[in-house]
Amino acid sequence: MSAKKLTHFNEDGQAHMVDVGTKDSSKRQAVAAGAIVMNQVAYDLLASGQSKKGDVLGIARIAAIQAAKQTAQLIPLCHPLALTHINVDFQLFPEARKASIEVTVETIGKTGVEMEALTAASVGLLTVYDMLKAVDKGMVIEQLQLLKKSGGKSGDYVRRAD
Repeated sequence: MSAKKLTHFNEDGQAHMVDVGTKDSSKRQAVAAGAIVMNQVAYDLLASGQSKKGDVLGIARIAAIQAAKQTAQLIPLCHPLALTHINVDFQLFPEARKASIEVTVETIGKTGVEMEALTAASVGLLTVYDMLKAVDKGMVIEQLQLLKKSGGKSGDYVRRAD
């Protein structure tokens, strides 16, 4: 595998924001996912929607959307983007006492939305943790990953199953 140049460093090795000014705009999409595993008490509250703090998944969905929109303020070298679509889906797995999140982010622009999708998935899961930590401080966030991305000069990416 040939080494690729890291684009967030200039010729002198200093961090900089990548210049995307000459790139063509195109439709960009990224899908990220992750999961959170918890004890039975926390899972039952999550699944029933009866947490004292309210609808955990509904609030986590809004948090994920907000996080995607704020990515450039959180990740220092990300460009602020005009996002055209964000979709957040949760799935529950009772046997494993686990909830998964999948976030799709889209834009038409000069740079991709991978960081926005990953940030949204992270914050969505962190919100679940925050809302249920009173009954399970040992929850584990796992498998945060980019599943796929499309658009742009580097082309499409689809994560291979391990």
